[in-house]
Amino acid sequence: MSLATANAKVLGSVVEPESLSPELRQALQPRWASFLNKAGVALVLAVLLGVSYYPAEVDNWTFLITDADNMAVFISDFLRPDFTDLGLYVEKMIETVQIALWGSVLSIIVGVPCGLLSSNNIAPLWIVQPMRRLMDAARAINELVFAILFVAAVGLGPFAGVMALFIHNLGVMSKLFSEAVEAIDPRPVEGIRATGASRLQQVIYGVIPQVLPLWSSFSLYRFETLVRSATVLGIVGAGGIGFTFYESFRAFQYDRAAAVIVVVVIVVSLIDILSSQLRKRLI
Repeated sequence: MSLATANAKVLGSVVEPESLSPELRQALQPRWASFLNKAGVALVLAVLLGVSYYPAEVDNWTFLITDADNMAVFISDFLRPDFTDLGLYVEKMIETVQIALWGSVLSIIVGVPCGLLSSNNIAPLWIVQPMRRLMDAARAINELVFAILFVAAVGLGPFAGVMALFIHNLGVMSKLFSEAVEAIDPRPVEGIRATGASRLQQVIYGVIPQVLPLWSSFSLYRFETLVRSATVLGIVGAGGIGFTFYESFRAFQYDRAAAVIVVVVIVVSLIDILSSQLRKRLI
């Protein structure tokens, strides 16, 4: 019996299971394996959450209620931001954007060759694996940790923030760039190779044109991310608006801290809008 005939019988009348086609019987059978897999994943997640409940001190959520008076003072000050020193906040925010800009540009410039050398379809394995592990190390360490190291190395100031963002973002950009390169269509590269072109010419004329729109999109997105990351580097003395926010918060001047947050949110939102428009034009 064909599958169409079996379907017609199912729709028209009650059909005995023996009269159904093997394909239809298989489709009607409960998928216990898929259900058990999902249940297993849910159980593991529940166990992990339960085990980490007390180590993560999630039980302290009651402090949000028992310390209601402190929370009320905290929230009331934050709802009345003090923009008396708005000029200083804007100046420091511009410095933060400049730190993020330099960190982004340096990581993109160095990330292009590193991304190519991390791609299995471009470089040999003995180059790909060490390069990937090096980029993993750069990506695994947080920008704040790099900022502390560079403040100790080059002193306080924005340059330490630039270097911290550059090193960390280099690991991220090389990962994104290499994944885009590994997903290219190999036929244009093979055609260029057939003309006798060198390996460098194959990359320039066969690989780069295919990945350039994606690389541009990744670069813009990471710039947005670095602006947000740069806002906290000032806490350890790496320049930007972070130090201003930290000093206000530490002095319990929550109204000034709220004003800093408002400036950060507005600037980051403007950058997000502008980069979104640029991405639409590039892709």
